[in-house]
Amino acid sequence: MTASDPADLDEDLEVLAEWLVSAEVVAPFTGAGISTESGVPDFRSPGSPWLANRPIAFDAFLASAEARREAWRRKFAMDDLYAGATPGRGHHFLAGLVAAGKAPAIITQNIDGLQQAAGVPEERVIELHGNGTYAACLDCAERQELADIRSVFEASGLPPTCPHCGGMVKSATISFGQALPQQALQRAQALARTSDLFIAIGSSLLVHPAAGLPVLAKRHGARLVIINREATPLDDIADLVFNGEIGAICTRLVELSGDAGRSINYS
Repeated sequence: MTASDPADLDEDLEVLAEWLVSAEVVAPFTGAGISTESGVPDFRSPGSPWLANRPIAFDAFLASAEARREAWRRKFAMDDLYAGATPGRGHHFLAGLVAAGKAPAIITQNIDGLQQAAGVPEERVIELHGNGTYAACLDCAERQELADIRSVFEASGLPPTCPHCGGMVKSATISFGQALPQQALQRAQALARTSDLFIAIGSSLLVHPAAGLPVLAKRHGARLVIINREATPLDDIADLVFNGEIGAICTRLVELSGDAGRSINYS
């Protein structure tokens, strides 16, 4: 069911509020659309700066110092575009679900760290595509801070290497062609299987294997809700679909929740 006019939207949001209250395990799943309100660009909107700063594929990063240099140049160029971004209404809405004990964790495709900035403990954010707020050595896995890397990179123009073992240092994100972290994927799958309400927010649901999580949840009996600016390939199997601005939809959901919403104590 897709909400198409304000009256239908409110009616469907009231239904969703009831589902949130009655759910034992809510599994939130987020994509880039939840962060656009915060000024973080997504990948598919026309004119997206990602088109001019496409991430370097993992194989190319490994094969060439020049590719690694260009990867870091693009990384810092994109970071500058959303420096100082703060969590949006969608992030705070989901933080409230975690704080209320409704959501054991939040599954995300995002790399911006905004869900943690909204107050969700790091261990309760399942990052399928890594995290772009720090870097790590590909050999010894030692964490590296971006400010330190940037100062050396801009002074030397050389791709960074690990000060501990000399290995290649890369942003702690999952690049195209790089394997997803299996522990994170397994945690996400387990949450999807055990949830009774799966809410996909701001994801195009085009990138696999992450896009298979809503299907997995549905097969195990969960209600599926999709909140996104545009249609997705999974709208036909969803129990509720909301198309529009995510922050506004989350705010209206809280407004319409009344006593039910107060029992969840949205932040």
